[in-house]
Amino acid sequence: MDQSHIRNFCIIAHVDHGKSTLADRLLQLTHTVSEREMQAQVLDTMDLERERGVTIKASAVRMRYQSQDGSEYLINLIDTPGHVDFTYEVSRALQACEGAVLVVDASQGIEAQTLSNVYLALEQDLELVPVINKIDLPAARPDEVTHEVEELLGTPAADIVPISAKNNIGIDAVLEKVVHTVPPPSGDADAPLRALVFDSHYDSYKGVVAYVRVVDGSVSARDKLRLKATNVAFEPVEIGVFSPGMLPVDQLQTGEVGYIATGLKTVKECRVGDTITLAVGGAEDPLPGYEQVKPMVFAGIYPTNNDEYGELRDALEKLQLNDASLQYEPESSQALNFGFRVGFLGLFHMEIIQERLEREYDLDILATAPSVKYRIVKRDGEMIEIDSPAQMPDESIIAEISEPWMKIQIYTPQEFIGPIMDLVIKKRGIYDTTEYLDRSRVVLHYRLPLAELIIDFYDRLKSATRGYASLDYQFDTYETGDLVKLDVLVNNEPVDALALIVHREDAYHKGQRLVTRLKELIPRQMFVVPIQAAVGKRVISRANVSAMRKDVLAKCYGGDITRKKKLLEKQKKGKKRMKMIGSVEVPQDAFMALLSLDDED
Repeated sequence: MDQSHIRNFCIIAHVDHGKSTLADRLLQLTHTVSEREMQAQVLDTMDLERERGVTIKASAVRMRYQSQDGSEYLINLIDTPGHVDFTYEVSRALQACEGAVLVVDASQGIEAQTLSNVYLALEQDLELVPVINKIDLPAARPDEVTHEVEELLGTPAADIVPISAKNNIGIDAVLEKVVHTVPPPSGDADAPLRALVFDSHYDSYKGVVAYVRVVDGSVSARDKLRLKATNVAFEPVEIGVFSPGMLPVDQLQTGEVGYIATGLKTVKECRVGDTITLAVGGAEDPLPGYEQVKPMVFAGIYPTNNDEYGELRDALEKLQLNDASLQYEPESSQALNFGFRVGFLGLFHMEIIQERLEREYDLDILATAPSVKYRIVKRDGEMIEIDSPAQMPDESIIAEISEPWMKIQIYTPQEFIGPIMDLVIKKRGIYDTTEYLDRSRVVLHYRLPLAELIIDFYDRLKSATRGYASLDYQFDTYETGDLVKLDVLVNNEPVDALALIVHREDAYHKGQRLVTRLKELIPRQMFVVPIQAAVGKRVISRANVSAMRKDVLAKCYGGDITRKKKLLEKQKKGKKRMKMIGSVEVPQDAFMALLSLDDED
C-alpha cells in the first residue's frame, strides 16, 4: 500500500481507563475480527491478563479502514500496558509509532500514569489524539475532564473525542481523528532495509519471533538478513503481520509493522531494540535502540525441588525473550540451595513473573523477600554494589552504605492529604511540594527510599485513600543512610534468605515483629526451636517455638520419685541429641512474612 495511507499508532492510558476495550471496538469497526471470534480483551492473550483485567504485554494488530472521504488506510495499532511497572513496554511500543491515542477516564480524570505516558509520547515527538472514555457512566464528568486535558496538552476542547468504548459510542470518530491527525511513516523505500525490533516472543517451531517496524526499505521471505548488534545472520522462516493472529505475507514494506520468524534458538542472538538489515548490502547505521532498562527490585527465586534447577533456568530464559526488562543471574543460598537472583521493575512485575513461571512452565518455586541495590564503600575506599542482604560484608569493614531514593508523585482528592502524609512519614519519606490540579485534586511530591516503596506502600496508599490515589515514581539518587543487616537465626543457624537490610532506628521493631511472625509460621519440632533476630553480634529479639512433648511419666502411677527423674533425664538427653542433628524446615509463608512487617503500625 502507498506509504501515505499507512498509520501507526498506539493506545496509552492509566491502568483501567479502557485501552483494551477501545482496541476491541476498533477491531470490530474495521472488521478485523469477525463477530464469531470476538471476545472481550481480544488482544490480551494471556490468561493472567484476562483474570486481572490488566494488559501486561503490548500487542500489535493490523487493520484496514475505509475513511469517510472514501480513502482506504492501513492502520497498525499497538495496545500498551497502563501499570507503572510496565512503562518500559510502553516506551518500546512508542518507538514503533508516529501517533498515540491518549485515553482518559471521564470519571477518574488525569491520573499518575496518564501524565507519565504523555511525557513519554512527547519525548518521542508523537502526535497525540486525546479521547475521553466512559462518558455514559453515572459518575462521569466529561466537561471537567475535557478541561483538564485541554490545559495539559493545549488541545482545543472541540478536538477531544468523547466516547464510550463499552457501548460503542463515538468509536468511528477516533479512527477518523487518527487518519487525519497522525502523520504517515517517514522512511526511505529505496534505502537498504532497516527494521526496528520492538518486541519478541519464543516459538518452539519458528524460534525467536521478532516484532518489527520497517523504517527503511522492505523485507521479503527470501532475503538473507542480519542483526546489527549481535552480527548474527539468518534466513527468515516466515514473515507476516498480526491480524490479530499471525498471518504470513510475502513482503513487509516501509512503514509497516509485522513479524519476522528468525529460526534462532537462543535469546541472546535477537535482542529487543536491535536493527535487522540485509546480510549483503545492508544499512551501515543501526536505528537508535532503547536504553537498557535497570531493574529496581531484586528477589531470589529457587525451585522447591532442586532437581528442577535446569527447568527454572530454561523458563527464565524464555520469559526474558517475552520480557526484555527481566534480568537474572545464578545464586546459591545455605537455606534454599541453588536458584537465581532476579531483577524486576517493581513488585507487580515480580508477582506476574512468579505466577507465569508457576502456570506456563509448571514449576514449584520459592521466592525470597524483595530487596533493592545498595552501594557500599569499604574502609579501604573500595566501592561495591549488592542486591541481596546475604552479600553484605561485615559491619566492621563498612565505611558507608547508600540506598536508592525515588521521586514519587501521588495524585489524590485533597481530603486524603492527612492520611497520605502520615503514611509517607512512617516510610521515612521527605516532603517536596504540593500542586493543586483543580479545586478538589492535588499532586503531592515526595522523596522516598525505594526499599520502603517496594514492600507494601502501594497497597497501604490505596487503603488510606479508599482507592482514589494513584502513584507514579522515578529514580532520583543514591543517599547515604544508617543501614544495618538484620540477621534471622533459626535453631542458632542464620537463614540467609530471611536476612533484611533496614534502617538502624527500625531494626528493633522489625526484628521483634519478624520473630513473632516466624514463631507462628515455623512448625513445632520434637525439640525447642529458638528464633532470634540479630544486628551484628547483638541479639535484639528472641522467641521459642515450643517442643511437641511426649508425656513419658504417663505410665508412672505414684511410686518412687527417682524413677520419674530418671525417665525425664533420659528424655532430656534424647532431645539434646535430636537437636544437634535435627534440621528445621522454613516454609514459604515465612519468606512472605517479610512483605507485611508494617501491618501492625
